[in-house]
Amino acid sequence: MSVIIALAALALLMLAAYRGYSVILFAPIAALGAVLLTDPSAVAPAFTGVFMDKMVGFVKLYFPVFLLGAVFGKLIELSGFSRSIVAAAIRLLGTRQAMLVIVLVCALLTYGGVSLFVVVFAVYPFAAEMFRQSNIPKRLIPATIALGAFSFTMDALPGTPQIQNIIPSTFFNTTAWAAPWLGLIGTVFVFCAGMLFLQRQRNKAQRAGEGYGTELRNEPETPADIQLPNPWIALAPLLLVGIMNLLFTQWIPQWYGKTHTLALPGMATPVQTDIAKITAIWAVEAALLVGIVFVLLFAFKTVKVKLAEGTKGAVSGALLAAMNTASEYGFGAVIASLPGFLVLADGLKSIPNPLVNEAITVTLLAGITGSASGGMSIALAAMSDSFIAAAHAANIPLEVLHRVAAMASGGMDTLPHNGAVITLLAVTGLTHREAYKDIFSITIIKTLAVFVVIATFYATGIV
Repeated sequence: MSVIIALAALALLMLAAYRGYSVILFAPIAALGAVLLTDPSAVAPAFTGVFMDKMVGFVKLYFPVFLLGAVFGKLIELSGFSRSIVAAAIRLLGTRQAMLVIVLVCALLTYGGVSLFVVVFAVYPFAAEMFRQSNIPKRLIPATIALGAFSFTMDALPGTPQIQNIIPSTFFNTTAWAAPWLGLIGTVFVFCAGMLFLQRQRNKAQRAGEGYGTELRNEPETPADIQLPNPWIALAPLLLVGIMNLLFTQWIPQWYGKTHTLALPGMATPVQTDIAKITAIWAVEAALLVGIVFVLLFAFKTVKVKLAEGTKGAVSGALLAAMNTASEYGFGAVIASLPGFLVLADGLKSIPNPLVNEAITVTLLAGITGSASGGMSIALAAMSDSFIAAAHAANIPLEVLHRVAAMASGGMDTLPHNGAVITLLAVTGLTHREAYKDIFSITIIKTLAVFVVIATFYATGIV
């Protein structure tokens, strides 16, 4: 019964998200409904001590990233930078390569360490311009961005600095470059299958006479009469954010050391910060600030007319996106604390093959919690010792466990209630009904990829 309660809460939230209801409202309703059916006396403590604690913790850490990412994306839009790059790309590659260009831009940014959420804000103006000029349905933008940002560069490509590729290293004593050949094989599979699917959907829409769309929301607001900047200048802030993110990641620990103690005259007690845990966030924030300043320096005359109105819209979008994702984070924390979740996690231990066991366990928990990093952390914290023991018994290198765990976390995590999916749809002005089925197809490809990698390892022994 406890398992049914946990799954029912998940189903309710997925249904609410798909139907277009606010996740900010339904995440606590679904989570606390499950607590009510499990232990009525725990509802209020679970709401305050688990849901709100995790939700506020997420906002504390990530809202500045959402805010700066939204402002950066809005400036890219108002300055005409997005239109300039799109025009240059179309001149160079033609309209047939619009989807490929967006996938590659997303991949470049995420492999450079830029947060997935920031990529959504930054790339959407480019994608909207390119899809409009290429007459590709707008509803395919989320799936295209998802392929570029939420898939192979998130967890398969060796060396990617995304958190989904870092977490396994703390459990298996590996590095971000673990199992490079398997990672490359998974990358090729996801990229090729994903591009084939997107092209198929485009061709299908073209045969049906479907264009970019008419009833549009959250469209880029680049003035029609502005003089477009040089494409290299327009491209510079995107590259600058990726490069500065890498540099700040190296500089911040050098500046502050392992820990930093803040003791201002008016503070009753000093505040100590673990620099290792906050470096990635500070680096992204600093890189985005550099990107924002760059756009303002080169295009202030263009953006100043709509700067006040545009930044208000960016702030509103950032608040909505951050609160949606934070609510999901709180929901996942509550569900993970219920007995039904623990029963389900224990039941997964009975799968005999260690790699298949790990893959199914991680992807299912990621799907239930709506978080790749959250589901993987829960799975590895509970079962990494048994995975390691089984791997040693079967002579499986721990690098393979790392790569399988990372890729599995990026499998079923992108169900309708996933925070990144909800943010992506909110930023693009689309609903689950309009765009989620194509995102789900990318999700299926991502999920299959980890089993392709497992089969390749058993067939060839390659690592």
